Amino acid sequence: MSIIVNLDVMMAKRKISSSELAAKIDLTQANLSILKNNKAKAIRFTTLEAICKALDCQPGDILAYENDDGDK
Repeated sequence: MSIIVNLDVMMAKRKISSSELAAKIDLTQANLSILKNNKAKAIRFTTLEAICKALDCQPGDILAYENDDGDK
């Protein structure tokens, strides 16, 4: 099982750059890149809330669950 971060998709829909979003949510570009590239092991709710507020979206627009063990 894995959680997929679709942050790059939502950023493209909102036409916002990484540097602009990082500045709005007070996060380093390096940490934002980790999130965008599905390298993060965790995310703080405060960070998720700031991203959702800046992109005017819901957490489900950014995060998705993918069952990768073949079970349904």
